[in-house]
Amino acid sequence: MKKLTREMILNCDDLKTQEIEIPEWGGTVTIKMMTGRERDAFEASMVDSKGGTRAMKFDNIRAKLVAKTVIDPATKDLMFTVADVEALGNKSAAALDRIFSASQKLSKITEEDVEELVKN
Repeated sequence: MKKLTREMILNCDDLKTQEIEIPEWGGTVTIKMMTGRERDAFEASMVDSKGGTRAMKFDNIRAKLVAKTVIDPATKDLMFTVADVEALGNKSAAALDRIFSASQKLSKITEEDVEELVKN
């Protein structure tokens, strides 16, 4: 197996993308794998640690992940911003869930990861 150098690691394009058909919206969207920094921010946004206790905040979780993973295929830029999350949350649950599930798989977010967040 090839020995990786610092430069090889930092310069490789390791963020996969995937196109998903969304029949409710009459077309396809492209999603991207989150970076480590994006995933950490997403996970942190799900934890509420007020009053010395930790609890999971699942409000609008599908729209939050959609906003962090749907990209413009031409520019590879995120299509939505944090300001769009509320509006996205009002879209079809089936469409959001389709993207949410695919984004979870692509970024390797498992149920065990969510449970670990609650514990820690």
